[in-house]
Amino acid sequence: PVMRELILLAVATTNQTMSEVKLHTCAALRSGASPEAVKEAVYHCAPYIGLGKAEAAAAAVNEVLRTQGISLPLASQRTVSEEIGAGIAAQKSISGPHIDEMRAAAPNDKKPLQDYLSAYCFGDFYTRSGLDIRQRELLTFSILSAQGGCENQIKAHAGGNAAVGNDKPLLLAALMLCMP
Repeated sequence: PVMRELILLAVATTNQTMSEVKLHTCAALRSGASPEAVKEAVYHCAPYIGLGKAEAAAAAVNEVLRTQGISLPLASQRTVSEEIGAGIAAQKSISGPHIDEMRAAAPNDKKPLQDYLSAYCFGDFYTRSGLDIRQRELLTFSILSAQGGCENQIKAHAGGNAAVGNDKPLLLAALMLCMP
């Protein structure tokens, strides 16, 4: 139930449906999610939908948390200060050592994109506490699925989910939650 609500919260954030963000924030808390996990599910959307959209959803979540009597701000879930090295390590924990080969084979004009993915997506977000790597990878799959048009990334993250222990029935269940 907790992961179901966190996925629905991430999908509502992706789709920018703030009434649903508020509804699933309440439902996630009722199902036993910590306030930190709720906030992290929304923050985890930022690399995929943009910081502004994630901030709008975080404001809606904060409104619900205040209504629930939860004191803000919550403790920071940041765990690293050097994001690119930590990000590459997180990528390797999901996709294996071929990440080094992928980065080395990238054309020079694509290397900044590789660094962005490693530092921002994986370094800034995957290394945070509040959610574990399996939850984060499932949320990434869900966020990308809810957006549409991200088939290559969905395929890569389906493999990443398998690597961290999220099986096909779980991915199919998550995919059902992402459908309009």
